[in-house]
Amino acid sequence: MKNNKLLTVMLIILVSITLIGVVLFVVLTQLNKQSATLEPSIDDILECSVDVPEITTNLADGKFIRIELKIQTDSKNAAKELEKRNFQTNNIIIEELSELTEENLKGKEGKILLESTIKARLNELMQEGEVQQVYITSYIIQ
Repeated sequence: MKNNKLLTVMLIILVSITLIGVVLFVVLTQLNKQSATLEPSIDDILECSVDVPEITTNLADGKFIRIELKIQTDSKNAAKELEKRNFQTNNIIIEELSELTEENLKGKEGKILLESTIKARLNELMQEGEVQQVYITSYIIQ
């Protein structure tokens, strides 16, 4: 009889410890997901961004484009590096635009393609962090 009671108490304690462990695991996992998915504030984004002043260049079809960009990086150090690389940034933008025509840049898809191409080319250069997003802030083709 005493063995049976002891076994029951031990089983209850074991199940209780297991349940507490599972609850703690679930709570900690959910807290980590929430902290990982927090979006940076607009102030954080601006601190890690670099403005590319207006660039005017010819397109492949003889038209010309005036464009301004804002490039968002993943850290302040990456933004500082990108500011120092402004001549390389301008060169990449001009090279990419000179290969495109007005038709290539029409519509949302053309602009997204340009942004992603510039992002990829800049990330090849970066040593301190990476470019997260390229935004077109001004755009005129004539």
